[in-house]
Amino acid sequence: MSRVRNETLVEIESGAGHIKPDVWCPNMEHSDLLTRKNGRQRKMAGSFLSENIKDSDRVEMSSSESEMEGESDGLIKSSDSEGSFRRRARPQQGVRGEMGNILLLLFLYVLQGIPLGLAGSIPLILQGKNASYKDQAFFSFVFWPFSLKLFWAPLVDALYFKKFGRRKSWLVPTQYLLGIFMIWLSYTVNELLHREGGPDIVTLTSVFFMLGFLAATQDIAVDGWALTMLSRENVGYASTCNSVGQTAGYFLGNVLFLALESVDFCNKYLRTEPKDTGIVTLSDFLFFWGVIFMVSTTLVAIFKRENRPIRGKKRVKEETESVMETYKLLFNIIKMPTVFTFCFMLLTAKMGFSAADAVTGLKLVEEGVPKEQLALLAVPLVPLQILLPVIISKYTAGPRPLDIFYKAFPFRLLIGLEYALLVWWTPNVRHENGFPVYYYGVILLSYALHQVAVYSMYVACMAFHAKVSDPLIGGTYMTLLNTVTNLGGNWPSTVALWLVDPLTTKECQGAPGQSCASSEAAGLCVKEGGVCLTTLDGYYVESAVCVVIGIIWWVWLGKKMRRLQDESPAAWRCRD
Repeated sequence: MSRVRNETLVEIESGAGHIKPDVWCPNMEHSDLLTRKNGRQRKMAGSFLSENIKDSDRVEMSSSESEMEGESDGLIKSSDSEGSFRRRARPQQGVRGEMGNILLLLFLYVLQGIPLGLAGSIPLILQGKNASYKDQAFFSFVFWPFSLKLFWAPLVDALYFKKFGRRKSWLVPTQYLLGIFMIWLSYTVNELLHREGGPDIVTLTSVFFMLGFLAATQDIAVDGWALTMLSRENVGYASTCNSVGQTAGYFLGNVLFLALESVDFCNKYLRTEPKDTGIVTLSDFLFFWGVIFMVSTTLVAIFKRENRPIRGKKRVKEETESVMETYKLLFNIIKMPTVFTFCFMLLTAKMGFSAADAVTGLKLVEEGVPKEQLALLAVPLVPLQILLPVIISKYTAGPRPLDIFYKAFPFRLLIGLEYALLVWWTPNVRHENGFPVYYYGVILLSYALHQVAVYSMYVACMAFHAKVSDPLIGGTYMTLLNTVTNLGGNWPSTVALWLVDPLTTKECQGAPGQSCASSEAAGLCVKEGGVCLTTLDGYYVESAVCVVIGIIWWVWLGKKMRRLQDESPAAWRCRD
């Protein structure tokens, strides 16, 4: 849900991954802190405000699992005949024998989704406190770590304390830090949000960026542990735990929190007697989950052993390259002409959607739509989000998956214009008791159409990544392409948020000689008895400009992207 990246009209993508575990080398027992250099590198990856929680990671995880199973089966066949292998094989116990490990993985992924969901709820809270869009742009950096974790994943994979455990060496301290940060934030978040002069954006961004960084690091460790915690025949459940756990965690940290924190929602649906506060507060929620992190991490550290043999089960062996070899491999991939061209297109493809994806949800909150209602609208779309990849994959399974990307592109641009019309229409349908039911129906329909376009482009991209990735280094190749894809969604969203205020024009009415050109001037206007009125909203300017940029990209680079499908397989192979 990495992830939780569903999107309530605000798209923040996530993804990237890490390196598959390595084989333990007996001749390196003399050192606790080890750097492993054995074997070939592979990768295994790891908000309702994002496009989908780490969908790219799920694709990579499934790819890695199949790759490992195929290789392991090959080793079995080469070492003995099928008949003798059957005679020596132990009875299979099925998934029941590993239900404890599966539940532990599911719980760890749920924990991972909690800070991501909370981070996704903060922009909506800030919007209710009249934070500027430059502040929102600055805060949007907290969503970057999951898109950048490729750059430190090799370190997490290669450096660890052998006696404590390869994955626990990172998982335990990372989750302790997450718990400590959340408990500390529970005591300070009200002061940071209600500070005189506006929320303390710098401190909030710093803390939530650290939470995102720690969650991404925890994801690397959990993804790697999943491959060895489960036996070969059950390792496929790892991706299921990933998607279900992160989605559930994000739902708890975002949708459920926003609903229970809302005074109006609680009084209307959950109480018989109205009160002035919601059932929970942000500080209460942070403290509760901080304690859960601390307690559960302690239990894992004490009672859970890594690579503990399971009767009748075969483990997947671990292997990796050194840190420097991994970085060298990434550089060799990206400097290939076809890959470099494709990466440039991935980094620029989503410029045309940035205003619709990053700003629309905040604009709806600014116009009075309750943030908890926006979050809850994502719930009925979950079945659609489950079915769409299955349906679309039937059309992207052929030799030209990017044709679907190309066809969905203008459709998504038109939805961006429809979003702008929706924001413009919102004040006209608002009444004293809120918004009519049909208005939420229009939002729901708009969002559903948006999801069709989003998933069409996403599934097409993932299919092409899998098609062109060099099978000898498929995991690393996929990780790089998915990282670039996610960065291509993050930076335009940040820029779009940053430019809303400079592109907005306001004038001071009721105070002659005053202006609203800056926050200081606006304050002086109000002090003189005037009021600042918006004459041109920068969101509408951005929406129009983004569509123009998108059309230019579609006409010029879109056709070039389609032609990349005609390149020979050798053009995508790493020759180093």
